Amino acid sequence: MPESLTDSGFQPGTPRIAVIIPLYNGEKYIREALESVFAQRLQPTEVVVVDDGSTDFGPIVVEELSAHYPVRLLRKANGGQSSARNFGVAHSKSELIALLDQDDVWYPNHLEQLVKPFQFNSERELGWVYSNLDEIDEAGRLIARCCLRFLPLPNPKRDLFGCLAMDMFVLPSASLISRKAFEQVGGFDETLSGYEDDDLFRRIFLAGYDNFYIDDGLARWRIYSQSASYSPRMAESRMLYFRKLLSEFPDDPRRDRYFARDLLAPRFFPAFVREYTNALRFGDRKAVRTALDNLVFVSRRHKRKARFVMALLLPFLRIPFLPRTLLPFMPGVSPMMRRLLR
Repeated sequence: MPESLTDSGFQPGTPRIAVIIPLYNGEKYIREALESVFAQRLQPTEVVVVDDGSTDFGPIVVEELSAHYPVRLLRKANGGQSSARNFGVAHSKSELIALLDQDDVWYPNHLEQLVKPFQFNSERELGWVYSNLDEIDEAGRLIARCCLRFLPLPNPKRDLFGCLAMDMFVLPSASLISRKAFEQVGGFDETLSGYEDDDLFRRIFLAGYDNFYIDDGLARWRIYSQSASYSPRMAESRMLYFRKLLSEFPDDPRRDRYFARDLLAPRFFPAFVREYTNALRFGDRKAVRTALDNLVFVSRRHKRKARFVMALLLPFLRIPFLPRTLLPFMPGVSPMMRRLLR
C-alpha cells in the first residue's frame, strides 16, 4: 500500500460504490444524511436505504427524496442495524460498500478521498479504507474536529493485539469496504447490536486484508444521549461481544499470550463499571443486577489485582441500599479503579 495517495501504481477507472443506509425511526436526520450523499463530488453507483421496521415518517421522507434522487428504499421487519446493513449489501452489486448511519453526514469529498487507495496496485489486497471524522451533537453543532486524534489509537490497524486491547473506532460512516472482503467474512454478526462494526473489521483484518487510514475528517459523527451507543441493547451486546472474543482467543500460556487477562478484561472492565454506576443513578434495579453480574464475570478474567479488588468490594455492592448511599461518590469510581488495576 502506498504511503501517500500520490505514489506510483495508480490504476485508471473508479470502482463502483454502493451506499447502504439502515433506517429505523430516523425521520429527524435521514434527509440530511441522504442530501450529503447526493452532494458528493464522486457520485455513488447505488444508494440503498433499508427501512428496518420504522414506526415514524422516516420512510416517507425517503420516498419523497426518491422522486428527485436515485435512491432505492427497501423494507424489512425490524432486526437491528446489523441485519439491515447485511440486507442492503445483499441487494446491491457494486464492488465497494459505503456505509452511512441515518444520523451521520458526509462532507462532499468523502467518497472521492476514500476510493483513492483502492485505485493503487498493492501486494496486499485492501479490505477497507477509513478516515478520521468530526464529532457533532444532536443539533449538528461541532464538538471536535478529527476526534480520533484525541484517542490513543493505532491507525491503520497493523496487529491483532491492538484490535483486541481497545475499541478499534473504525466508524462505519467513515469507511469504504471491499465487497469481496465483506462477503468472505460473512458480513455483520446479526446477534450483535453494538460492537458489530468492531467485530466486522477485526474479522476482515484476520482474513489477511490490508487497511488504509486517512487522517482527515471526511464525515460528521453525531453522538448524543439517544444514540445507539447508549442504548440498553449496546450494554447487552457488549457482554455478547466480550464472550465471543473470549471463545475465539483463549489464553495460550505456552506462548505467554494471555488474551483475556492482559487485553480483553482490561479493555471491557471500565465500560462495565460505567454501566453499573449509570444503572444506580437511574434506579434501574434489574440493570444494576445485570451490570454487577457482568462486572464479576469480567473481573474473574482480569489480572490478580482486579480479582482481589472485586472480591473485597462485592459483599458491599450486593447490599441493596449501600451503593445508592454511595452514589454521590460514584463519579470517582472509574479513575479509582484504573489506579487500583495498574
